[in-house]
Amino acid sequence: MTKSSGNSLSVVVSRARGPNRPGRRAARWLLGLLFSFAAVAGPFRDTGDGISVREDSDPAGPWAISVVRFERSRTNLALVPTLGDGRRLGLGTLTEQIAAVPPELGTPLAAINGDFYRTEQESFSGDPRGLLIVRGELLSAPTERDCFWIDTNGAPHIGVVRASFTVTWPDGSRAALGLNEEPEGDAAVLFTPAGAALGRQANGARLTLQAPTNGPWLPIRPGNAYDAVVAADNARRTNRMTLVLPGLLRRFSSPAAPGQAVRLAFDTTPSLQGVETALGGGPALIRDGKIQPARAVKSNVRHPRSALGWNAEHFFLVTVDGRQPGWSDGMTLPELANWLHRLGCTEAINLDGGGSTELWLRGAIVNRPCYGYERQTATGLVLVQRPAGR
Repeated sequence: MTKSSGNSLSVVVSRARGPNRPGRRAARWLLGLLFSFAAVAGPFRDTGDGISVREDSDPAGPWAISVVRFERSRTNLALVPTLGDGRRLGLGTLTEQIAAVPPELGTPLAAINGDFYRTEQESFSGDPRGLLIVRGELLSAPTERDCFWIDTNGAPHIGVVRASFTVTWPDGSRAALGLNEEPEGDAAVLFTPAGAALGRQANGARLTLQAPTNGPWLPIRPGNAYDAVVAADNARRTNRMTLVLPGLLRRFSSPAAPGQAVRLAFDTTPSLQGVETALGGGPALIRDGKIQPARAVKSNVRHPRSALGWNAEHFFLVTVDGRQPGWSDGMTLPELANWLHRLGCTEAINLDGGGSTELWLRGAIVNRPCYGYERQTATGLVLVQRPAGR
């Protein structure tokens, strides 16, 4: 049964709601019986270029599910993370993020919302909650949540990545280093040009860093180390970064003076050196073909959901609408994991859900965002068709 026919169920399902739970369960059982054949997932519809789409409705939820599938063997197709503010950390709709994809990367064909993030109602809005690597540039540090990345051989992965970011001061001492995020405790935080808007919100003493006379410089890439010199002034110039020192004592005694050198290192476990694409999210839903236990907050509450999955032949971009009585209730994470497993995913990761849940295909939004409009988000994941010869 396609999603377009889901409205025929709205009156019946909505009447089953309310405090009379036995009646609600009976109504759902009856609907499941009456529509058991219609609820079976329909075939994928080919849209060309190795991409197909499917839209399912299941009255047992009720659920409205949208899937974009594309062939992994198509070497001219690539997944590219996007930023909410185009080329900077910030907020923007998925449609705006797609429009900001540089033409040299290719033509956007499909997209889904990305990682959890700080919303417009929070400080440091647009800060992704987890790992973010865009075209090889490290923009956000990983957390203890699972994330997604594509290794240098083109193989996709899900797992927890641990950061060991450090700054080495002129006296040889080292300290923990954050990246484009709100400073906490006494840890220094580095703000790159892409995170400059976030850096302006940070409290603490500031050191402006510039490139040494030689050696590698921007952009920051995972697994690399960078030498920098503390600038003599805070003039805004290109290819400079800001190091914020939030600790109270450092406001009176800086560990580095103008003209002195510091070293910045960005190691991770596992190593992500050379990785071009990575995106936070989590938790993992399926690993090695096995459904994973649900341990995240609100795992067992139904919400709109987004997910990325794959098997040996295909990638899958999946959304489940929610918070829309009679149309779709949303899924718990166990329900989502089970559905992705039936879809054929051997690996799958949860992405941000709720009002961020959005799936885009060839210029149109194919699901129904629960707010009735596109929410501004910090990241997206866009499928592009590379130009010929790339």
